[in-house]
Amino acid sequence: MQVTGARRLMVVTAHPDDESLGFGGVLARYSSEGVETVLVTATRGERGRYFGHPVDSADHPGRAALSSIRERELRAAASTLGVRHVAVLDYEDQGLDHVPVSDGVPAIVEQIRRARPHVVLTFAPDGAYGHTDHIALSQLTTAAIVAAADAAYDAGRDLGPPHAVSKLYYLAWGERAWAAYQAAFKKLVFVVDGVERQATPWPEWAITTVIDTREWWPTVWRAVSCHECQVGTYAVLKSLNPDQHEALWGWQSFYRAFSLVNVTRQRESDLFEGIDDAFASPK
Repeated sequence: MQVTGARRLMVVTAHPDDESLGFGGVLARYSSEGVETVLVTATRGERGRYFGHPVDSADHPGRAALSSIRERELRAAASTLGVRHVAVLDYEDQGLDHVPVSDGVPAIVEQIRRARPHVVLTFAPDGAYGHTDHIALSQLTTAAIVAAADAAYDAGRDLGPPHAVSKLYYLAWGERAWAAYQAAFKKLVFVVDGVERQATPWPEWAITTVIDTREWWPTVWRAVSCHECQVGTYAVLKSLNPDQHEALWGWQSFYRAFSLVNVTRQRESDLFEGIDDAFASPK
């Protein structure tokens, strides 16, 4: 699949619904502005709940069935957000930290070289709230961006011609966004080796980029609603007040991990800042 168009944006996530809850605003906005958007999702979320029922419950359809259901919901959500292409890597849910680098990195390199994005978005190294899949994906994606630009890197198979990504961003929610999520979901935690991890907001000074997505938050909510089997979790979002909705969907904040085109302490309002028309033309 060769994506064409003046500007190209790739989002790399771990599970179905990450694309909407974490990156939906920018996907909807940039898609509407003619940017070619590509979504790469590492798993099908088969270890998740089904309408609130845990995976070992009699009311749960089983991992294989849930995998198919969640992929359908993912593709519906992506379509709602205007995403042009969706790739699912077929790794095990809650198992990304066990994926060998020799397997995970080339899988993402192949997607980068096919789509040839100028900008890539993914999770920060802390995995938002310590989620091991998010942390592993951050590491694999960052490594893949370096490897994708190396003409000598092929992992023993044809991954396509090299491509240099211009900018990499990590999701970086500030205190206001996390407060809105905590109001909806209570305390967001992830337990690893008996240790409880929880969300820590990014300090405002560390956030490099804030994108205005207020016009698109209703689109994001429609995309979130496509994940119907998870509706029990998301239904509480309906009860949030307007300020909380704006904190969640009206602005999206990121940390610019690296850039080949600009370095400034001035806060960006555009993911493509510094990428001029000549540099952004299709290759």
